[in-house]
Amino acid sequence: MPRSRIVLMAVLALGLTAVPGRAGEADKANLGILLDTIRANRKALVAANLTLTDEEAGKFWPLYDRYQGELNAVQDRGVKIIEDYSASFKNLSDEKAMKLATDWLAAEADRVKIRQTYLDQFAKVLPGRKVARFYQIENKMDAVLRYDLAGQIPVVEE
Repeated sequence: MPRSRIVLMAVLALGLTAVPGRAGEADKANLGILLDTIRANRKALVAANLTLTDEEAGKFWPLYDRYQGELNAVQDRGVKIIEDYSASFKNLSDEKAMKLATDWLAAEADRVKIRQTYLDQFAKVLPGRKVARFYQIENKMDAVLRYDLAGQIPVVEE
């Protein structure tokens, strides 16, 4: 997995250097391109790190595409929350801060719900060890993304 890890880190390092909403409209336009790139590379990294038989692949990839479609909708909500936070960071009221926190936690809960829902569905098309590996790969990619974002999004000032 070292080669895949290097590819993932390079894509993320190049793509996530600007936090949405901090700069101009060009960054917002680039964000759409970035998200598409990350999503395409996610699938490529899963494919490179999850050895599937032809029969498994025939069942897994359509399910994966539906799974990612649902996750993408939640992730898009998260991006909007980050953009909203970035736009109002300097003048963030208590009420706005609470709304953003509530919205973020709701999106996170929805993300977990989707993952839980699809766990049983993936288990119907793959053996348990491959399902676990798939979720590990997903978690590692998410950890890299979240780490990079955490370093770029400023903490609310007291």
